[in-house]
Amino acid sequence: MEGNHTIWIEKYRPRKLADIVGQTDIVVRLQSYVKSGSLPHLLFTGSAGIGKTTAAVALAREFFGDAWQMNFREMNASDERGIDVVRNQIKQFARTSPLAGASFKVLFLDEADALTTDAQAALRRTMETYAHTCRFILSCNYSSKIIDPIQSRCAIYRFRPLDREAIALEVERIAAAEGLTVTKDALDAIAYVAQGDMRKAINALQGAAILSAAIDAAKIYEITSTARPEEINDLLNLAVGGDFEGAERLLDDLVRGRGIAPNELITQCYRTLVKRDMDRGLKVELIDALGETDFRLSEGASSEIQMEAMIARFVLAAEKYT
Repeated sequence: MEGNHTIWIEKYRPRKLADIVGQTDIVVRLQSYVKSGSLPHLLFTGSAGIGKTTAAVALAREFFGDAWQMNFREMNASDERGIDVVRNQIKQFARTSPLAGASFKVLFLDEADALTTDAQAALRRTMETYAHTCRFILSCNYSSKIIDPIQSRCAIYRFRPLDREAIALEVERIAAAEGLTVTKDALDAIAYVAQGDMRKAINALQGAAILSAAIDAAKIYEITSTARPEEINDLLNLAVGGDFEGAERLLDDLVRGRGIAPNELITQCYRTLVKRDMDRGLKVELIDALGETDFRLSEGASSEIQMEAMIARFVLAAEKYT
């Protein structure tokens, strides 16, 4: 399939605001800026892969038409985090006049929360000084890391993680264009793996498509090295049922046999536990054990020992509540 030679997240990136799925309210408000021909400084905030960059580029395309590349610049703040990048590159772009009859230019600063506080203070002054020739769109994962004076100068847009419907819609659109058949179970699996991140969803689809044009749930779990939700349930059932050896065998099969990363397994256990209907006291202890294991792994402890210890703590906690 020819389509596999290009990266689908770029090939199918929406070009127009109207094509963006899952952020309806934001799209409507951004379209109203295009209609009115005016734009304040904007702050886009939210987790990865949910449309922040796509929305900024689509907004610029609609504002400037064919001249959009002359009047739009994208920079990533995490590449150069210091004050010099603001004083030199950003200032240089902001102070020059817009081209092709546009009334202002747009500078899109991705990962703006990576800028140091000093750099943000310099950015705030640049935003004030050159507001007549340049509008800023800042993008970040956490708005709390952006200093208040910048936040107060921006219209803030909080992008939500995409729901199953939005992900299924886009996956089905791409599958149709690429001549793939995707089962309903595979759509569920893609939504489960993606956790609201469209980039993850499309990459999982493309990874599975390399193997075959007929995509089922098994291929999605395999290509993304993810345990099936029912396997996580089995692991918890064995541990809570007091079967340490059985839980240990399943854990070993998932981590060694299938190559699933321990921290990924912890995240999956957490997602399953939160939704699980069980004794409240036991649920609290199990989540506490998960948090402890996650922290120890982040500090560099042996994943093999810590995962075993986590199962042991699950078994001991369950004994208290039976």
